[in-house]
Amino acid sequence: MLELTLDVEQYDCPYIAATDDHRVAFSTLNWEFDRTAAELETRMVVEGADRTSLDAGLRTLRARDEILDYELVAKRDGVARIRSTIPTTDAMGVIRDHEGYITGPFQIESGSERWQVGFDAEGAAEGALAALEKNNEFTVETREQLELPAMSSYVRTVGAAMTLVDGCRDLSATERRTLEAAVDGGYFERPRDADLGALADEFGVSKPAVSNTLRRGQERVLSRVVDALDDLNATEVRRSD
Repeated sequence: MLELTLDVEQYDCPYIAATDDHRVAFSTLNWEFDRTAAELETRMVVEGADRTSLDAGLRTLRARDEILDYELVAKRDGVARIRSTIPTTDAMGVIRDHEGYITGPFQIESGSERWQVGFDAEGAAEGALAALEKNNEFTVETREQLELPAMSSYVRTVGAAMTLVDGCRDLSATERRTLEAAVDGGYFERPRDADLGALADEFGVSKPAVSNTLRRGQERVLSRVVDALDDLNATEVRRSD
């Protein structure tokens, strides 16, 4: 497997256009490609330099002709979570036509997009790069040949990361909001900037109730952290062997 990290400027990508005009950045959470419709549905986190920049960037994005569908899932301060659908861009089509596949999240900022792309054959990668040059500007930042042992470690590391993500998904909406408020408010700092009373007042519940919610949330996340550490430890043992 050959893995490339590319810095790409797509002229037909609405997300890149939004970062050209405003101080916003996009990161993908996940994506689904519809082969029949040749459309890409993405769920993204959007970060603005401030709330004004975020709002302006989202307005610019929604107004782009390439946006086929758009939903604002959540927004807080200068960060938003969105779901959107776009047609296949030229660069996406080139990667797919040469049997490439995405191996990591997209990161879009300041007019360019950072991709991690894998190819099973070096010839396919070279063909894709040659085709990309026709309509896109790009730079190959890294190029790594992953042999089978390295791929095994790579998969285990990705698996550990997904274990942590699953831990976050296991949280109930109340647990998630409470943990976010506790972190944002400085509850876990030393000395604490917020106490149980402040959190209880924010959610309109008793101190024991907010304490129980925090404890349940921490238990769910920490149990996944331990599982992820086990995966990473297994990877380190295999490397030492």
